[in-house]
Amino acid sequence: MTRPMRISRIGGSHFLSFGTKALRNWVLSALFVAIFGQGLVQSQEKIEAPELEGGVAWLNTAKPITLKSLRGKIVLIDFWTLCCINCIHTLPDLAKLEKKYARELVVIGVHSPKFENEKETASIRKALLRYEVKHPVVNDANQRIWRTYGASGWPSLVLIDPEGNVVAARSGEGNYDLFDRLISQLVKIHKDKKTLDTKEFKPELDKEASPEPLRFPGKVIADPASDRIFIADSTNHRIVITDLNGKVLDVAGGNGPGAVNGAFSVASFNDPQGLALYGNQLIVADRKNHSLRSLDLRTKKVTQLAGTGAQGQDRDGRGKALEVALNSPWDVLVQGKNLFIALAGHHQIWKMDLEQQTIAPFAGNGRETLKDGPLPRSSFAQPSALTTDGVTLWVADSETSSIRSIPMEGIGEVKTIVGLDLFEFGDIDGSGDQVRLQHALGVTFLDGVLYVADTYNSKLKTLDPKTRTSKSFLDGFHEPGGIFAASNGKLYVADTNNHQIWVVDPKTKDKQKLVIQGLALPKP
Repeated sequence: MTRPMRISRIGGSHFLSFGTKALRNWVLSALFVAIFGQGLVQSQEKIEAPELEGGVAWLNTAKPITLKSLRGKIVLIDFWTLCCINCIHTLPDLAKLEKKYARELVVIGVHSPKFENEKETASIRKALLRYEVKHPVVNDANQRIWRTYGASGWPSLVLIDPEGNVVAARSGEGNYDLFDRLISQLVKIHKDKKTLDTKEFKPELDKEASPEPLRFPGKVIADPASDRIFIADSTNHRIVITDLNGKVLDVAGGNGPGAVNGAFSVASFNDPQGLALYGNQLIVADRKNHSLRSLDLRTKKVTQLAGTGAQGQDRDGRGKALEVALNSPWDVLVQGKNLFIALAGHHQIWKMDLEQQTIAPFAGNGRETLKDGPLPRSSFAQPSALTTDGVTLWVADSETSSIRSIPMEGIGEVKTIVGLDLFEFGDIDGSGDQVRLQHALGVTFLDGVLYVADTYNSKLKTLDPKTRTSKSFLDGFHEPGGIFAASNGKLYVADTNNHQIWVVDPKTKDKQKLVIQGLALPKP
């Protein structure tokens, strides 16, 4: 019998530990490989890896995969969930290992969900396409494989040798060098033993035929004064600029994932998200490049605005904006000369002085949880959207399924409007602590009301920040990631998984698709 699940958090990842005696014995008896310098010390006891049984569906493969069928291959199992920023950070590391060891290594994703929405195979399939995952993934909707392995957190990696034995396990992100070294040593050992299969493993990737020219647009803003809409066409790695009727005016990027500055036609981005106008500049949160980029709308050139291009590790980083490393900026908002940044990877809000070109933390201590109080002692969990009335900064704090408020002057306290905790979520209208959202990635302010893109509930909601009253407003979306209230009184919605932008009249709830004219698909 399984004891009640205990939840804790270590080092920025969510951790779940299960109390069954069998699992504890399995984890303790495995005696995972120790790393001493450059040497590999193996356990004398061989522990056969449990089979991947209990999943409800397989993706990126024509049929379910067994570990027995992979004998001769080095196997790396990735326990992940699609909402988790730490898991998202791990995916590029896995892709690098897959490319480097294309003939020796097979990566298997085990998607063990946190949110209810993440149990749906359709949502996982969309995530694989959005994040361009190219290895097989099993939907472990009921966490049966997770429990069998005694996984300790999202993400958790388990390495299995060509004879089917567990070699090592590690939780958290940033473990590329460790597993690169381990896999390299396993390749040598098993080549010498003649137990290594070097025939390249080629999964059958899921595909999606969509007539839409956009691909998983993450954010959108509109500027009626200049008759322009700006779209983060995230998985096409480009910024699309149209007029208010959808006619394409310009495209920056679209040359595959990259970090190239220069003319719009040669520039490249990597999963761009949040957008903000600052005079004739469009500021872009270039999420996967851990950077802020600036698009000069007159000269049509892209430059680096902040970040070094490397993922930052210092949650107290401050100084010249181009010298401080950032960590997955997900949204940006301009107020006067200040740029506020939802730094999802650091679980903080940062602020940049656009005149002095300096940057520093503004709110949040970097601990991944929900905690109100003075700005430096407050805590957020993957903040993903920002909006303001000019006095208060509101934050969609996605992993706590909450909406938070921050005084923009920096004097006062962070407060929670709705939302309770990392593991409290749902789809409940009401007031105060009754309200439940599910991984909201978007929020915008209009006429005293907050409009929320309640992403994993695939709908829009309204929220009165004074009475803390929330109501369902409009549905018919699929995981909308962005929402923006323009000066013309219209709402612009990035309907991410439907690859569309919608224009909504909040008074009538009339919803019109933005038909984009003249936008070609990116070159392969």
